Amino acid sequence: FSVVLDKSVKNALFGMGNPLLDICAVVDKDFLDKYGLKPNDQILAEDKHKELFDELVKKFKVEYHAGGSTQNSIKIAQWMIQEPHKVATFFGCIGTDKFGEILKKKAEEAHVDAHYYEQEEEPTGTCAACITGDNRSLVANLAAANCYKKEKHLDLEGNWALVEKAKIYYIAGFFLTVSPESILKVAKHASEHNKVFALNLSAPFISQFYKKPMMEVMPYVDILFGNETEASTFAREQGFETEDIEEIAKKAQSLSKENKKRQRIVVFTQGKDGTIAMTFPVLEIDQSEIVDTNGAGDAFVGGFLSQLVQERSLEQCIRAGHYAANVVIRRAGCTFPEKPDFH
Repeated sequence: FSVVLDKSVKNALFGMGNPLLDICAVVDKDFLDKYGLKPNDQILAEDKHKELFDELVKKFKVEYHAGGSTQNSIKIAQWMIQEPHKVATFFGCIGTDKFGEILKKKAEEAHVDAHYYEQEEEPTGTCAACITGDNRSLVANLAAANCYKKEKHLDLEGNWALVEKAKIYYIAGFFLTVSPESILKVAKHASEHNKVFALNLSAPFISQFYKKPMMEVMPYVDILFGNETEASTFAREQGFETEDIEEIAKKAQSLSKENKKRQRIVVFTQGKDGTIAMTFPVLEIDQSEIVDTNGAGDAFVGGFLSQLVQERSLEQCIRAGHYAANVVIRRAGCTFPEKPDFH
C-alpha cells in the first residue's frame, strides 16, 4: 500500500475549521448534572458553563490533546498518507498564548501545513471532553476560533494560493457558526474548478440553528458526512418526513447541486452497527467496532479523505475510514500510533 505520492500533491487536501485544545477527563454523573450535560453530546459553551473548565482541571485528572473536528480529520488523513509531508493544509484562528503554541507544535509534529490566523483579543479555544464510560460530552469554548476573518486571512494572496493548490476540500459544519463567508468562497472555488468539496453535518445543533448558512453551502457539497443522530435531525429540519437513514441519504443526495459533473455522495455512519448509508451505490460494510465517540467520527473522515486524495475507490475510502476510526477509538483523544497498518 506504500504508494509514493507525486511531490506535486503537497497541499492537495485543504481543511478549515476551529482549532481547539481538548481538555479530556473521566468525570462522574454529578458533574454532568451540575452543568446540565447529556452523556453523549456536542454543544457550544454558554454562560452556565463558565466554571466548568476550571472545575474539570481542579477536580479530575485531565489530558490535553490538540483537537477541533476539522483539524483532527486533516491530521488523521496526513497520518494515513505518511509521505510526503504536508499533503494536508489547515486554516483556523488561535490566540497568542501557551495553548496556541501547543496547537502549532502538534500540527508540526503531525506534518500538517497549518497556517493559523493569530490574534490577541481572544485566547485559544478549548473543548472540554467529559467522559463517562463509553460516552463523551463535548463542550466547546470557541474563543479565538470564533475570530477567524476571511479578509484578514483567507483572502491574503499567499493563503489563497494554498487553497488554489488543493483538489479536495473538507470543512466540518461546526465552522458554519464562525465564518460562512469563508466556507462559501472555498466551496464556490471547488465547484467552479470541478474539484471535490466535502462538508460534515457535525452536530444536531448545526442543522437546527445554522440551517440558513448550511443550506447556502449545500449546493456546492460533493460529499456530505454525518452520523445517524445528525442525519435524523437534518431530515426533521428539512421536512424529509422519514426516519430511515437510507431514505434520508437519498433525499440529501437529491438536494440541488451546482456542479452537475459530480453526483453528490452521502456517507452516514451508524454508531455501533458500523454500517454506512451510501448513495450511490449503497455499499454493505462489515459490522465493525466503530463507536461514534470523541474523535472516531473525525478519524473516519480523515481515513476516507486520505484515500480520496489518492484517487482510490469509494470502497477503499470507506475501509480506510473504518480502519482509522477503530484505531482512534482505542486511544485517548483523537490520537494515533506512529504508523498506520492499513492495506
